[in-house]
Amino acid sequence: MALIFRLRKTGFLFFLAVSFQIARAQDGIAVHNYALNRPGVVMIKTVYSAKVSVNKMRMDERAFYQLLDKIQKADTAGAVFSQEQKLDIVLRIMNNYPARFFKKSLETIEEKQEITATGTGFLITGDGYVATNSHLIDRDNAFIRRQFILTAFQEITQAHINAFESSWAATFNEQQKNLLNNTYASLYSKLFPMTLSDLQKTVYVVYRVDSNNTETTETRAANIIIKGSPMPGKDVAILKIDGDTTLPDLKMADKDLPLVGEQLFVYGYPGPVTNNDFVSAVSAIEPTLTTGIVSAIKKSVNGWPVIQMDANINHGSSGGPVCNSEGAVVGLTTFGSLENSGSLAAGLNFSIPISILYEFMDSAGIEHSVSRSTSLFSEGLNYFEKCYFGKAIRDFQEVKKINAHYPTLDHYILACRQNIAAKKDIQSIRDRYIWIVILAILLLLVIYLIVRKKFFS
Repeated sequence: MALIFRLRKTGFLFFLAVSFQIARAQDGIAVHNYALNRPGVVMIKTVYSAKVSVNKMRMDERAFYQLLDKIQKADTAGAVFSQEQKLDIVLRIMNNYPARFFKKSLETIEEKQEITATGTGFLITGDGYVATNSHLIDRDNAFIRRQFILTAFQEITQAHINAFESSWAATFNEQQKNLLNNTYASLYSKLFPMTLSDLQKTVYVVYRVDSNNTETTETRAANIIIKGSPMPGKDVAILKIDGDTTLPDLKMADKDLPLVGEQLFVYGYPGPVTNNDFVSAVSAIEPTLTTGIVSAIKKSVNGWPVIQMDANINHGSSGGPVCNSEGAVVGLTTFGSLENSGSLAAGLNFSIPISILYEFMDSAGIEHSVSRSTSLFSEGLNYFEKCYFGKAIRDFQEVKKINAHYPTLDHYILACRQNIAAKKDIQSIRDRYIWIVILAILLLLVIYLIVRKKFFS
């Protein structure tokens, strides 16, 4: 019985040890994946600008003062309503009958507005071709119009509220401000429609560059080379930035779909992180890595395959690379599933397979081959992780000659030097042991020859 217990205990400990090693191996894969692909992940910014015009509104002073007189007559004793209550009454009546108190002026207000949509992309060649989603650069006109008008409305409404507070020598509470917002929303939707003109769009690619251990960003205007249609169309676009030929790019898998259960690594710039007030603006260019598995292979409503995955994504992650455990791109993050509340359902997300991106590349005549700088960096990274720091630094220094601003490169060169100085380089340790063994053998040989000479002399 004791023997059985010991065997069970031994088996349980063996199971724990194996589980621990598997967990460490999985952590190592994720660390390597991020280190390898992080340099080639980029942020996509689509900047829209336009002029928003609207007629100025003026207060009908006659109607306004008539309202004040009525309130004053109702409060003959001066003790029925407080000042706060009187202000509430005025705002409620103005909200119920806005056309009675506000009139259109012949003057117009022109506001130059700008809105920015952000997302994710990744470099597919060293000379600046970038893959992303079409919907990031091709928002429909109705959506753009709504966003511009909403932005202009918020600015103009706030200006009106500030003017009221100043002229009435009052400070509105939140409920009163909301009432005024509702009043202006009714006015601008019915009596004072806003018009949009001179709409322009510029797409930018933002990526990290390093110089002397300092992290900065480069922003380049991009040309749209080819694009599909937002979902349910083939939601893929390829952009091109000029000026560099040795940029870090990502390895792409073959056209086969990943298997259900296969591990995935997803990169992106989720809005809740990028726009978080407690996260520094400098670190905004650092992509977020989430992991998961292939949950299923589905078909889009148009019949081509999509990859369902349980890795967490959010608005801003669209267009980001979905990579396998070898670090190769198997898809592009594209859309999620909605809850009844309208929010994204966690862990029920979809990516477009890499085969669709290959279709667009073929149409545009773009050949994918991993750049020389990326190949050398990958080789150096493999040596670094195996503690061959001497070999690693040689590769990293070659990358430095090709692209002096390769992201994270300075960090690894410095780490190699520190580890070599600390005598942690395996090659150096191995070489020392080999020399020790050689010297020991030579010493034994000398001793043998001396002994042999004495024995036979």
